Amino acid sequence: MHVLVVEHFRNGDARPVYERFRAEGRLAPDALRYVGSWVTTDLRRCDQVMECDDRSPLEAWMDRWRDLVDFEVIPVLTSSDAAAEVFVRADATPPA
Repeated sequence: MHVLVVEHFRNGDARPVYERFRAEGRLAPDALRYVGSWVTTDLRRCDQVMECDDRSPLEAWMDRWRDLVDFEVIPVLTSSDAAAEVFVRADATPPA
């Protein structure tokens, strides 16, 4: 599964997050794969796409950062998977 992880840096301060990252790395379990990330220009929030088979490695990773970051987790689909799902759902809808 893919998830969009929205990280809100505590007090809007990215510095402690990047200091830890510089010293210790991403701190992600092997079962959690980093796909990509984007940081807002005001350096207050990071949007990351992560991939894992179940939520437990994601929770373990977030536990390592909760002292510096407030998280939102949003399950997402790739565009091609979403397009396929649209037609699966449409085909499963009974006729009116």
